[in-house]
Amino acid sequence: MRRKLVLAVTAALALSGLVASATPAIAQAPPGATGNGSPLSAPLGRTTALAAAPDISLTNIKTHLSQFQSIANANGGTRRSTTSGYTASVAYVEQKLQAAGYTTQRVACTPGCTSGAGPNLIADWPGGDADQVIMSGAHLDSVSAGPGINDNGSGSSMLLEVALTLAAQNPTMTKHVRFGWWSDEEQGLLGSRAYVNGLNSTERAKIKQYLNYDMVGSTNGGYFINNITTTAAADLRAFYNNLGLQPEENTEGANRSDDASFRNAGIATSGVAAGAGATKTSAQASKWGGTSGRAYDSCYHRSCDTTTNINDTILDRAGDAAAYAIWTQATGTPSSRDFSISASPSSGSVTAGQSVSTTIGTTTTAGAAQTVTFSSVSGLPSGATATFTPTSVTSGGSSTLAISTSASTPTGTYDLTVTGTGETATHTASYTLTVQGTSGGRTFRNDTDYTINDLSTINSPITSTASGSAVSPVRLTIVISHTCAEDLRIRLRGPSGTFYTVKSSGGISCTSFGTRNYSVPVSQTAAGTWTLEVTDQYTLDTGFLDSWSITL
Repeated sequence: MRRKLVLAVTAALALSGLVASATPAIAQAPPGATGNGSPLSAPLGRTTALAAAPDISLTNIKTHLSQFQSIANANGGTRRSTTSGYTASVAYVEQKLQAAGYTTQRVACTPGCTSGAGPNLIADWPGGDADQVIMSGAHLDSVSAGPGINDNGSGSSMLLEVALTLAAQNPTMTKHVRFGWWSDEEQGLLGSRAYVNGLNSTERAKIKQYLNYDMVGSTNGGYFINNITTTAAADLRAFYNNLGLQPEENTEGANRSDDASFRNAGIATSGVAAGAGATKTSAQASKWGGTSGRAYDSCYHRSCDTTTNINDTILDRAGDAAAYAIWTQATGTPSSRDFSISASPSSGSVTAGQSVSTTIGTTTTAGAAQTVTFSSVSGLPSGATATFTPTSVTSGGSSTLAISTSASTPTGTYDLTVTGTGETATHTASYTLTVQGTSGGRTFRNDTDYTINDLSTINSPITSTASGSAVSPVRLTIVISHTCAEDLRIRLRGPSGTFYTVKSSGGISCTSFGTRNYSVPVSQTAAGTWTLEVTDQYTLDTGFLDSWSITL
């Protein structure tokens, strides 16, 4: 898990006495369940309501952890992304997956990764609907200070064993399952960001859900779920609730692990964590066990993050939760009725203020025809709307999708996703929309990428040929990939040299930037060079300016 700036270090990070409290009462497990006997241990089994997914072997997970420890020991005590310890970790996971029948791919950690960073590792299990990908991931790198066994050998080992169990069980797949082990997470989520940014719009749209596992064996840990109220979290939430554990939102880890890279790309995300350097509350200790007033992981980002720094019960449950989510989402008996949808043409151009249309066709691919309702179009630029005529068809039929833009719609190219919901399934189609400025128009755009480093400033210029005075307020659309928008101060410098504040920095939490629109009062001529100045005023979160436009 990536570290945020800590302003104080307390005695709660002492290595001794990590766990010392009575175990709270939790849901009774069925006969045969086992625990490790530690103060945080409790019966590990699942009730029959969750019996469909297999039990994930804790013994095997810990064998993988021991391998990661040995790799670190042989490579200077670390598995940092730029070291031979990381490369050896990739090779270990890769060999296990290939032997089990997975198709694996080493994906270079570029652009934007640390110089010398090793590759991401992607593994696909054959079968299932290739247009509906259920993906799970964990970062494989550690910090320089230690072997990173909890952070994040725990998530990586657990996910490896889930993948091997899927191969051994070989259930009928209804959706396609993919796993990812990420490089360079500790340097700013760089590996997962590079992977997601490297996917085209069609491949991104196929990923229906991404679940992330980061630090899932913290010694004094808890049960935290990312985006706990969302649909993507439903299976994880159900698993832990079934055990009576009352999981909580992962506020400590918000925007600090690889699920942020997927969420910023519009992909539904959730995941599991057991906690990092934050302090366990008395209420949490009461319901989960452990010691209040101490860190969830007192060896977080330290050399003592070794194989002794693992809570077996919490780790075991994380593995079973991950398996439950995958088996629930992607296995079973394929529906005897299904359909597909497509857009023809799959792309179109429109002048701002005008409309463009495409035909959304449907095909019955299995069984009898069914009613398909067109529910949404995601990815539309500001000022654009979409309508379907008709809004529902019988599979085999088609609908006309009309996209209307306004004069203020920013120029650029947008990847849209059209969703069709049937009686047995939901499918999507991709459409690429290009918005062009009017002849002699007053919207101008810069699509050059600029890397935003900590404590630095970038300047992105746009040269305007518009005549007369700028119409105040000017309208800005800014697209930035950055996990902590609160770190950024943004100013606009006009052709006269006058600076206008667009956004100030500061805040008590981090949110991803994404695409944002601003109205900025100005007083000067329209023609000349307008410059967007972006300053990252804090450490640890980095990113890049993807594009920006100004309407004068």
